Amino acid sequence: MAKQETLQAEKRDVKGTTASKRLRRSGIVPGVIYGASQKEYMIQLDAKKFYDIAKKHGENFLVNLEIEGAEEKSKLAIVQDMQKDPLSHDLIHVDFRAVSETDTIQAVVPIHLTGEAVGVKSGGILEQLIHSIEIACRPGDLPESIDNDVSELEIGDSVRVGDLNLPDGVSVKMDDEVLVGLVTQTRAAVSEGEGGAEGEGAEGEEGAEDAEGEESSEDSPAE
Repeated sequence: MAKQETLQAEKRDVKGTTASKRLRRSGIVPGVIYGASQKEYMIQLDAKKFYDIAKKHGENFLVNLEIEGAEEKSKLAIVQDMQKDPLSHDLIHVDFRAVSETDTIQAVVPIHLTGEAVGVKSGGILEQLIHSIEIACRPGDLPESIDNDVSELEIGDSVRVGDLNLPDGVSVKMDDEVLVGLVTQTRAAVSEGEGGAEGEGAEGEEGAEDAEGEESSEDSPAE
């Protein structure tokens, strides 16, 4: 289960582009909190503290918001969206969705393929095609990541969505047959194999030609 971080925030009454820019210059990021059972309102929080937590958890994660100035001082919420400047990548705005422990939430979590595959030890490479996946679960079941041990994979073996070790209470909508990762031969190994086959064929042809030449010499009458 993912750790629920605690963040201090304040209810925000001033809105508008100018006010938001002023906040960001002072190290504060504006945000909003909403939910099916509550009125939407604006908040603000320390940009660095939020970013430090976000770096550990990825796109969607749970937080306990301690909101000064709000009627309900404490709110369990999921980070629904983080808007960043496309050039500087500075945080511009954060959307929080208030949830209860009985709600079903959607979140994107990373996929970690752990261990060293047998096929990699014998010269192959592990290619991971999907690095994150959208899941559905209750807040208390939200995992930090989906971890799968690939130690037993030989060259040619793969991991599909249906093979993922999903924790209890966690489901995915993606088709079970979608490839997550596979162990393949390196290009060098494939090239060597093809070169060897071509070399053997060439040698075989030359040998056959030599043999035919010798037979022709024996059959032809002496001058």
